[in-house]
This record gives sequence, structure tokens and C-alpha cells, in this order.
Amino acid sequence: MQWFYTCCCVYLLAAFVSDIRSMKIPNRLTLPVTLAGATAHLAWGGWEGMVFSAAGFAAGFGMLFLMYVIGAVGAGDVKLFGGIGAWTGFSFGVHVVIYSILYAGVIGIIILLFRRDGAQRFRTMIFNLFGFFKLGSLTLVSQEKNLKFPFMLAVLPGFISSWIYMTT
Repeated sequence: MQWFYTCCCVYLLAAFVSDIRSMKIPNRLTLPVTLAGATAHLAWGGWEGMVFSAAGFAAGFGMLFLMYVIGAVGAGDVKLFGGIGAWTGFSFGVHVVIYSILYAGVIGIIILLFRRDGAQRFRTMIFNLFGFFKLGSLTLVSQEKNLKFPFMLAVLPGFISSWIYMTT
């Protein structure tokens, strides 16, 4: 079972390089790797393996799709997490999502601390959060002047943290 995680790690390293270079994770990477994960689980565990892979795909893809809808991540990240789930299953995929979001929050705060307009961005973020929770507004993430960084900077440590947590 460990080789599934190793294959997924290679997948993440390729996505990391792509995301750092171009801020995009291409379909020619995510789609074949996702299908390979599902196929590997089908070959290794039969229909149970396929269900394991499908549940992981649904969890990763679904959780990131919600983040995509509010504008927090790109479509490549959504497909990337579907692939992570297809290789590693539901539980591990959910852990990677949670750790990645936590790491992204830390990275975002660090970036805000070192920007000249950090205080203004922080006020805008608080206002958007208030509107989201109090008023039910779906404009949680403003598209203009959006603070952007490659999400893979958070995903790779999220995957490593999940691997350490889940396998030790």
C-alpha cells in the first residue's frame, strides 16, 4: 500500500514544479494521473479498491470544488486534489486538504505581514468574513487585488504532514 503514496508523491512533485513555474496545474498532468490511481486501485483491490479510490476522489475534488466556487483556489487545484484522493483514499485525502488549508493560512499571514498594504488587506478580509457569516454573502474572496501564491507551497507540506500523521 505504501507505493500508492509514493506514486502520489511523485505526482505532487510534478504539480509543484508546474505550479511554481506557471501558477497552473495542467489537465495533461491531473487527468491521466487520476485515472492511473483509480486503475491501480482497481487492479490491486478489485471493486473494493475502486470504491476506495472513488471515495477519495470525491472527497478531494468535492472539498476543493467548494473552495473554487468562492474563488479561493483554481480549477487545477480542484483536479489535483481529486487525483490525490484517487491515489490515497478518503481519509488521507481529507487530511491533506485540512493540512494544506492550514499551511496556506500561515503562508498568507506571513505574506500579509511583509506587504505594505497588509493592514488594508487584513481589514478587507475581516469585512468579507463578517459578510459571509452574518449576511450570507458568497463574496468571501474578492477577485480584485486578490493575494495570490502557488497553492502547491501549502499542498506539499500538507501532504508530507498527512503522510507522517497517517503512517506513523
